[in-house]
Amino acid sequence: MDTDFAISVIIAVFAIVNPVGNVTFFVALTEGYTREERNSVIWKIVTVAFVVLVTFSLAGHYIFEIFSITIPAFRIAGGLLLFSIAFSMLHGTRSKAKLTEQDKEEAMNRQAIGIVPLGVPMFGGPGAITTVMIYMSDGSADGFSLTATLMVILAILITMVASYFILYYGEAIFERIGRMGTLAFSRIMGLILAAIAVQFVMTGIINFVADYGPIF
Repeated sequence: MDTDFAISVIIAVFAIVNPVGNVTFFVALTEGYTREERNSVIWKIVTVAFVVLVTFSLAGHYIFEIFSITIPAFRIAGGLLLFSIAFSMLHGTRSKAKLTEQDKEEAMNRQAIGIVPLGVPMFGGPGAITTVMIYMSDGSADGFSLTATLMVILAILITMVASYFILYYGEAIFERIGRMGTLAFSRIMGLILAAIAVQFVMTGIINFVADYGPIF
């Protein structure tokens, strides 16, 4: 069970962060940068995204309590959000939940782009935050679970380490697979994410019915 949970959360976090699909945007934004400047931006991206995702995964339980949000309700809402992002990925477009036109305009600062928009919301956006919070609530359904907590944090760490190397060799990857290659990879990740999103909604509905009874 622990192994299944670990594999599931790693795949889900990697799919929603989608570092390969973000290579195109990273290369475009850092055009003309020196190697040192790009390395600095990459470090900012993975550090900011890691801190944001770990913070929300650990604080998720308290957020639920403060706003009186039930796990089934958050699962359904989160599943719908993830499905909208997955739908955009499947159609080769960028979800507005991850990047806005204003973000693009603000991205011209050479170092700040590692924080906004690349760190947040590109790598540590609403979809990724929702994903880690849901998995944390799943693993700790019967109370605090150190194992589940470590697995979620490990999944975030693995994704960020992979993201670092993917971005570090971003130019080479983009030259080798091109825009069509990154779009194809994004569509594959989108399909996986769509299935995960549907599962979130289905489980949320089942849990809601179990807790509150049939809707009709």
